[in-house]
Amino acid sequence: MILSEFRKEIENIVDLQFVLEDGIVVPNHFHVTEVAAVNKSYIDCGGAYRMDKFVSFQLWFSDDTKHKLQSKKLINILDKAVQVLGLSNEEIEVEYQGDTIGKYALSIESGVFILKNKFTNCLAEDQCVVEEPKEKIVLASMENNSCAPGSGCC
Repeated sequence: MILSEFRKEIENIVDLQFVLEDGIVVPNHFHVTEVAAVNKSYIDCGGAYRMDKFVSFQLWFSDDTKHKLQSKKLINILDKAVQVLGLSNEEIEVEYQGDTIGKYALSIESGVFILKNKFTNCLAEDQCVVEEPKEKIVLASMENNSCAPGSGCC
């Protein structure tokens, strides 16, 4: 989800809700502790220079259940971030604490924001010789004694 889509969605949502893709609900007293412009410059495994730009949100919660982030306040934070950080309409990446800090893509379903799992991948597949896993074939099953002596399987 890109920043303009997110902002448009929260204009019409009273109670902000985030859920991990596996169904774990982010407690409703979360805070967005950080909105960041991330400019990532790097060299991939094939030696190519790459740049990525995205907007990062950090979700956090504590034992303080009395304070709940309202859509209007988040819109104000986003508007200030656009103005001060020069955010443009990049993809959003959400950081959220599980066993460690996870990074998630964002989508929406029925007014609930879904933190979608992200995965790594080889970025220079044309230069790396990564073999596809071979399909495993079951030759015979011992459960039905298909290779019992005298069965004719050998």
